[in-house]
Amino acid sequence: MVKNKTTLTFYGGVNEIGGNKILLQDRDTRVFLDFGMSFAMKKQFYSPPFLSPKSEKSLQELGILPKISGVYKFDRSPPEVDAVFLSHGHLDHSAYLSFIKREIPVYCGETTQTILQALSEVRRADLEFRVSDIEFRAFRTGKKISVGNLEIEPFHVDHSVPGAYGFVIHTSNGAVVYTGDFRDHGAKPEMTRDFVENARKAEPTAIVTEATNMTGATVSSEPEVENKLDSVVAGADGIVLAEFSYSDADRLNSFFHIAKKNHRCLAISLKQAYLLDALRKDKGLMVPALDDEKILIFRKSKKRFDKWEKHLLERYDGQNKIFDVFEVSKQQSRVVLALSFYDFEELVQLQPSAGSCYVLSTSEPFNEEMEIDYERLVNWLSHYGVPQYHVHVSGHMMPLQLKKALKEINAKRMFPVHTEKAGLFAKFMRDLKSQVTLVEKSREYTL
Repeated sequence: MVKNKTTLTFYGGVNEIGGNKILLQDRDTRVFLDFGMSFAMKKQFYSPPFLSPKSEKSLQELGILPKISGVYKFDRSPPEVDAVFLSHGHLDHSAYLSFIKREIPVYCGETTQTILQALSEVRRADLEFRVSDIEFRAFRTGKKISVGNLEIEPFHVDHSVPGAYGFVIHTSNGAVVYTGDFRDHGAKPEMTRDFVENARKAEPTAIVTEATNMTGATVSSEPEVENKLDSVVAGADGIVLAEFSYSDADRLNSFFHIAKKNHRCLAISLKQAYLLDALRKDKGLMVPALDDEKILIFRKSKKRFDKWEKHLLERYDGQNKIFDVFEVSKQQSRVVLALSFYDFEELVQLQPSAGSCYVLSTSEPFNEEMEIDYERLVNWLSHYGVPQYHVHVSGHMMPLQLKKALKEINAKRMFPVHTEKAGLFAKFMRDLKSQVTLVEKSREYTL
């Protein structure tokens, strides 16, 4: 074994968007950077709910779950990894923590822990998402974490879910930077600038960077999204149906502000309400309170409710806060209704009135809630005469801004992940001083 050897091995996020699982080893210390589900690989073999994986063996047989010794709880060998560091709570970065040995601590931002634990309470436990018994160790920006030979500094970044972080990891062969997912056009671009500045100061030997938006890039920002939403909602005579990620606090805020400005209420699902209530406990976040008179809780048409749903319903019983589809139908011009595509059966009872519209406010189908069957979506909307708007801003850095950030950080080597266009990235970055390495899955790279 080479003394002072530092290596990177990429078990996910290679030639795909999401699924990040990156092993960093320095001497005898080994940590994973993210441990997410590969939606792209899973989709090649499975079509939930009717064809779903039944065991870890199935996932490993198909290569969806990589074969790594000393990592999984179904492997009886002792732990061979010292920690997992999560960049944020999206499932393509976090879901496969379900399989991690419970002796291995998971470090993440406080908000990420809140989101994952809330999700574990509102989702039915299944093979691929079970995090209730994980040993979380939460942090915030400014906290330095020592694990074996490594010192890890987390820095907040702006992303389409709150509590996202990039890392500066100090190894025996210099600093390694991991961007996670980040952007500079969201509600808090100053957080990403802070991360880039601290990454630059570390004079890194390597950076592992997301490179999602190498094609189809757009020029927009969260304030622009809010303005566009205002123009749509202000012109609608009927109900405004809205599809956005339940964990996107920025988008929730935008819809809430615009609903309020246009004398409407924002009606959210029980799941969104539960998560919003959990996020309110985070003093670093600005999100509306469930008690706000402009927030309604939409109760779907079903007979059986889970324990957490009953708790919410009982808590707000008699407060004119819980609305079913019949009550919403009577006041369509006063409501923006957050309605998932998978809840479109509610439209049969709702009967959208003339002048209604649907706003699709997401474009990255890499978690289960956002993966939409577009053809069927259009069929439903056409049946009720409801036009569709697409108002969105990406959670990922745009190409020119990414290049500017990477030039400033000036790492000796760059490893692009979380992209289907790594070759395009390499050519686009070819005039930078940093050497681009196009990674292969499961191959070890020495720094």
